[in-house]
Amino acid sequence: MKKRYDKGLSPEDLAALPDSEIDTSDIPETDAAFWASAKVMAPRTKPNVSLRVDPDVVDFFKAESPKGYTGRMAAVLSAYVQAQNSKGAE
Repeated sequence: MKKRYDKGLSPEDLAALPDSEIDTSDIPETDAAFWASAKVMAPRTKPNVSLRVDPDVVDFFKAESPKGYTGRMAAVLSAYVQAQNSKGAE
């Protein structure tokens, strides 16, 4: 049996639904204890950095997907830092 939301809803589709028709059964209830210890946290900001890299490096990351290639490059650099830090901890 196919569920109503298997396809997913666009933000516009979701906005058009009355609240009573939105399935929230997979969202756990929150109680007073949860809200007593909840904190509002600002997102961590990242510094803007300009970096010169070889064209073949940029082409490699863009070839997978042009959208988000700088995030993937940052993830690779972050993994390198973690690997180097764990070497020193041994």
